[in-house]
Amino acid sequence: MAGDPRFFARTGPHTLQAVAAAAGATAQGEATLSGIAPLQTAAAGDVSFLDNRRYLPELARTHAGAVLVRAEQAGAVPAGTHAIVVEDPYLAWAQVAALFHPEPPVAPGIHPAALVDPAAQVDPTAEIGPYAIVGAGAEIGAGVRLAAQAVIGPGVSIGRDSRIGTQVSISHALLGARVRVLPGARIGQEGFGFATGPQGFVPVPQLGRVLIGDDCDIGANTTIDRGSSQDTVIGAGSRLDNLVQIGHNVVLGRCCVIVAQTGISGSTVLGDFVMIGGQGGIAGHVHIGDRARIAAQAGVIGDVPAGAEMFGTPARPVREAFRAHTWLYRNALAPRGSKS
Repeated sequence: MAGDPRFFARTGPHTLQAVAAAAGATAQGEATLSGIAPLQTAAAGDVSFLDNRRYLPELARTHAGAVLVRAEQAGAVPAGTHAIVVEDPYLAWAQVAALFHPEPPVAPGIHPAALVDPAAQVDPTAEIGPYAIVGAGAEIGAGVRLAAQAVIGPGVSIGRDSRIGTQVSISHALLGARVRVLPGARIGQEGFGFATGPQGFVPVPQLGRVLIGDDCDIGANTTIDRGSSQDTVIGAGSRLDNLVQIGHNVVLGRCCVIVAQTGISGSTVLGDFVMIGGQGGIAGHVHIGDRARIAAQAGVIGDVPAGAEMFGTPARPVREAFRAHTWLYRNALAPRGSKS
């Protein structure tokens, strides 16, 4: 069930016109809508959407009260279902879902079980959950929510309307506005830096910070090391999935997307709008240009030009990598003595 009321607050019901307005569109007719659901399970009081043509058969069978569709699919909407025509159905779905299920409001105040240093600055509109810890000199902005057992180290700054999840730890970091950090993330810990001496390894002091821009999402159990002698930077609008590792001195540009289990080694620089698929491995001290796309499980060991699409280990341009794989498999699988 989408939006189980045990876990998700719901508003409504809403009129068809209100739903269309939330999607930045208009709609013909009248209807009262009380929730959202997939095409397959939607009932007469639900809103659904079609973004992928593969699901056109489901659209024909849906019982939804209204469906968000592109103009070219509007004619396929069955009788009794209202079409809400939009340019991007998935974006509209996000907007409509937020109408029915808005984020719970912040409950201003400091829980009695929280521990806030007297030298910290906590905006009176912020919510500090049970057993959260806020260190000396930390700054917690307006409308921030710190969930239970979050640990905010001395001097850390968290910008307005940010959300810090359960058991998150943040040190040596400055966060912008509207940053979301999901449970278990670790931000600002020492990076993996050491010198080799005659008696073994000698730690190198990690003296940088972590700077996270506005509107970033940091996934659950993701780790972001602070810089060594410069800062680790996560550019505004970037999205880091769960279980991502960002090494010290890494710089991400604006609106980068880093998918789960990716590791980015120290001092690597990503341009704006870079995308890295799951389990990508990026070597240290390389530069990846704007809007480059790195396939899942690719291993990047050198610089990547802007706009490139890379695949494989070591990562190569997609077409080149596919040709190499085709040649390898053809020759490896060919009967012995045959000509490829």
